[in-house]
Amino acid sequence: MTTEELQERVLRLKKEKRAVLLAHYYTRAEVQQVADFVGDSLQLARAAVGLDADIIVFAGVRFMGETAKVLSPDKKVLMPDPEAGCSLADSCPADEFARFVKAHPGHTVVSYVNTSVEVKALTDIVCTSGNALEVVGSIPPEVPVIFGPDRNLGSYIISKTGRDNMVLWNGACHVHEQFSLEAVLALKKEHPAAKVLVHPECKEQLVMVADHVGSTASLLSYARTSDADEFIVVTEPGIIFKMRQACPGKTFIPAPPSEGDCACNDCSYMKLVTLPKIIDVLTNLSNEITVPEDIAKAALKPIMRMLEL
Repeated sequence: MTTEELQERVLRLKKEKRAVLLAHYYTRAEVQQVADFVGDSLQLARAAVGLDADIIVFAGVRFMGETAKVLSPDKKVLMPDPEAGCSLADSCPADEFARFVKAHPGHTVVSYVNTSVEVKALTDIVCTSGNALEVVGSIPPEVPVIFGPDRNLGSYIISKTGRDNMVLWNGACHVHEQFSLEAVLALKKEHPAAKVLVHPECKEQLVMVADHVGSTASLLSYARTSDADEFIVVTEPGIIFKMRQACPGKTFIPAPPSEGDCACNDCSYMKLVTLPKIIDVLTNLSNEITVPEDIAKAALKPIMRMLEL
């Protein structure tokens, strides 16, 4: 079947099954094209609440499906590929994080949304890259904070807030860790008028040369409103499809990692989501996400605190 035929099949199955397809910006372009909603982690979490559907198909990674299930327990949440995990979430096992929290009594625990539902259940408030500064800023400055699992995002928050009482879990995203300052500076030399857009999961030296730092949704918004015509994009290149769609006539250049191969900065987990796999789960209602009731109850409160800010 052609891509167009596969897409038509997805659209028919969604209608037949009363299903909604949510897709992250990092998924394949052909998947984003047939999604009912495309967004970053915060936008997708908000979209999962109160949907008029029986089924949510989550074109993303497992922690996103888990969050959708916690927020919409009455819905059947399906993942196109059960192997679509997250290197950042995997860097923070719940049992180890529980010991870390216990070793720092009196701290408010802030967990990035890129964590397992079990880690969220150990958390006081969840955040995304889109609202991390707001979440941490909502905590009184005298209250010490545990932030996990992304050390780069944590360091960025410290640099912006001046907090000296925030303890960081030592985790990172394999995609954003690969970006090379030297490669970005070389691109900037080739394209001196280009604005540099950087995700805060990147290392500090990349954040320091950015014209704009933010979540994928924030980077997209900046590109829409900027007078610039060229942009160097320092995040997973899946977002470039939506950037080009939203900003016709503007040029978006994916930043390479140290090796100089742009393909290496694809999130291998996000790219596991394909049209045939979406068709399969819609046809067979397979790969359903389940969350134990006690874990879901514990995780719901910090997730809702995030959404209420």
